[in-house]
Amino acid sequence: MTNPIPFQWQGDAFTPLPGFAKRCDELFVVGQVYRLSEIEDRSAPSHRHYHACIAKAWENLSDEQTRRFPTPEHLRKYALIRSGYATSVDFPCSSRAEAVRWASRLESQIEFAIVTTTDAVITVWTAKSQNYRSMDKKTFQESKDRVLDVIAGLIGTDPATLSAQAGQAA
Repeated sequence: MTNPIPFQWQGDAFTPLPGFAKRCDELFVVGQVYRLSEIEDRSAPSHRHYHACIAKAWENLSDEQTRRFPTPEHLRKYALIRSGYATSVDFPCSSRAEAVRWASRLESQIEFAIVTTTDAVITVWTAKSQNYRSMDKKTFQESKDRVLDVIAGLIGTDPATLSAQAGQAA
């Protein structure tokens, strides 16, 4: 995916903002038809609120959960995976015993992953990126809602209460 190029509507044509004309010359062919789609910028306050909620939830983890999620980032990545914002790779092994051995090794090597075994197959789940280039506003909001739902469930509350507590702390 390439970074979106900002354009300004001139009343009869879209013109790239200063500094982007050269990139347009590299990417586009004069006379060819392209479909434009508006990309809404993500809200910085929403982004900060999301991370404040995760930090507040992490502060409220039990000792056992804190060992499992040593940082708020570990908690966020786990919740992303559990809420479906993840990619997976399968590694077939020759036996279940081999899969279990390799899974243990992979878990210790890949910091932000969930590693599972089913019979003789290892599946490594990694969280999708939520950075500005990887998720548009709508997808980020959907992932934010689902992640906070997973995290709130871990600490025995609901997303609205977690959100309110994070807002008070901010």
